[in-house]
Amino acid sequence: MTAPLDVSGASAQVPPEPTLSGADRAVQGRSLTRIAWMRLRRDKIALAGGITVLLLILMAIFATPIINLFGQDPLEFNQDAIDPNTLLPLGAYGGMGAEHLLGVEPVNGRDIFSRIVAGAGISLLIGFLATIVSVLIGTVMGVVAGYFGGWVDQIIGRIMDVFLAFPLLVFAIALVGVMPNEGFGLEGNGLRIAMLIFIIGFFSWPSIGRIVRGQTLSLREREFVDAARSLGARNGYILFREILPNLMAPILVYATLLIPANILFEAALSFLGVGINPPTPTWGGMLSEAVRFYTLPHFVIFPGLAIFITVLAFNLFGDGLRDAFDPRAH
Repeated sequence: MTAPLDVSGASAQVPPEPTLSGADRAVQGRSLTRIAWMRLRRDKIALAGGITVLLLILMAIFATPIINLFGQDPLEFNQDAIDPNTLLPLGAYGGMGAEHLLGVEPVNGRDIFSRIVAGAGISLLIGFLATIVSVLIGTVMGVVAGYFGGWVDQIIGRIMDVFLAFPLLVFAIALVGVMPNEGFGLEGNGLRIAMLIFIIGFFSWPSIGRIVRGQTLSLREREFVDAARSLGARNGYILFREILPNLMAPILVYATLLIPANILFEAALSFLGVGINPPTPTWGGMLSEAVRFYTLPHFVIFPGLAIFITVLAFNLFGDGLRDAFDPRAH
């Protein structure tokens, strides 16, 4: 009779499982967001644009402490920095120095650096909020038109054509020009900011609406939509749980490209004198005031450079996002 096998002690130890490496290791799945981030990290120009955008947002949020630390009250008249005979800034290069980093304005002597920092908050606020309004309206209209098609698509398409053919700049000038000083519980520049956000956002939604409509037309024919429909999913579930999450990437990219256009539009209205009321600083308003003093280049260069850097940074970052989310990119 055979003796029982002793499995106790060192002989009972289970040998370790072999570790897989190289080609034997399972391939780890990666989400679209992770793939886009890996592509974006390789695009140094887009990263530089994104960092610049982040710095501009931080400057707008912390405008007050930045002004207190490096500048002066943007509304304060510094007559001691102005020549009483010529009404031009004292000193070289428009009065630039330790006290006024970018010089002062002629006649009134207001600090240019402080006014540019303060104006960033208004420009970015209008640009961001107007973009949110246009993205919300455009996304809803585009998804509904693309998903349901038929007469719904025809009606929404004609509405888009009417808005795209509308002379937005002329309408904005006319509406803001006759706007009262009080209304809707707001007054002064608060009412003007709300009106600019409404005009820019409400009348610029068809451009993003067309993009969302085209993407929805493609997504509604995909297999996962057919599978959800075959399982009895309602239209609301398919729109908000299946189609809309797949539209977030193109919506994000186009919103990034739409913000600088809205900032430029606000600057153009302020330049034409129908934007924010002075003396509240805006970049467009500063350019409008600088036209009278064409012999002082610093008065024109610095607010113009602020607009140029902001628009360029958003465009570079938006182009990088578009390439990063493009599934055909290598």
